Amino acid sequence: MEKTVKAGAAGFIKNFKWSEHTTGLGFVLLFLLATVVGWPNFLQVRNLTNILRQQSYTGIIALGMTLVVIAGGIDLSVGSMMAFVGGITIYVLNTFPPDSLAGVLTAILFVLVFGSVCGFVNGFMVTKGRIAPFIATLGTMSIFRSLIQYFSGASNIMSKNTLYPRIGSGIILGIPVPVWVFLILAVVMHFLLNNTRFGRYVCAVGANEQVARYSAINVQIIKLIPYVITGFTVGVTALLWSTRINCIQSSGDGTGYELEAIAAVVIGGTSMSGGKGSIVGTVLGAIMLGIINNMLVLGGVSSFLQQAVRGLVIIAAVLLQYNSNNK
Repeated sequence: MEKTVKAGAAGFIKNFKWSEHTTGLGFVLLFLLATVVGWPNFLQVRNLTNILRQQSYTGIIALGMTLVVIAGGIDLSVGSMMAFVGGITIYVLNTFPPDSLAGVLTAILFVLVFGSVCGFVNGFMVTKGRIAPFIATLGTMSIFRSLIQYFSGASNIMSKNTLYPRIGSGIILGIPVPVWVFLILAVVMHFLLNNTRFGRYVCAVGANEQVARYSAINVQIIKLIPYVITGFTVGVTALLWSTRINCIQSSGDGTGYELEAIAAVVIGGTSMSGGKGSIVGTVLGAIMLGIINNMLVLGGVSSFLQQAVRGLVIIAAVLLQYNSNNK
């Protein structure tokens, strides 16, 4: 009996595909390291909840970014788009009376639709305009930020509605609303990517666009939709963030969100060359970035060095991808 158990364990270890579980293993090791470095504060429920809340905003955007990257694209405009969409939404909201529920409902619908439209603009330039995704979204990154600064005079855009702040500050079963939204969207995106024809087509287009075209896949539509979905997730983040602080800072809000989202996608194991990725990995990647930030703060590491550590983590994730793909 003992020999059978040992043989079974040895066989499991031998056949276990470590390269397919690097994100999960890295998450466990990082969590244990953060527990040691930040003991005992790290494991406090309030601290863990704060990590999840902080990462939910960029994590939601990273869910859409995952589809874009798998399809062979990139979106550098999501941070500026968030500020732009959130700011314009507050302008729309402020046209209603301060206690108007209709104004809040209109703002929710507007921010989701407007975010999707901005994503469509990016996708249209990439597909119909045949502009490289890096160049197209680099351009819209500047455009979105410039427009919201122009409309606001580079100042804060404050909400006058008394009901609006309650959306982003709510707590359900001890968990902040943004975290619930993040997890629910992750489940939906996971199903979309792994259990639908669209998800299979996205992977096929990202893996080999020419072969996908020969297989009668509408490549332009499949490449366009992920940008629209990313715009939608940007709208969700704009809603949650603006309701949390009851305003949008036209110059500062969303800055660096594009790098944070891309980092979560890469750390989560999605290939930057397209064709392969995981929503679960992106969720873990986003949380890992939060754990790293929290661990460095609790460990007393200089704020000037924290970005360097994050950069090293991203480089390490890319190296692991490269090594696993070339075995």
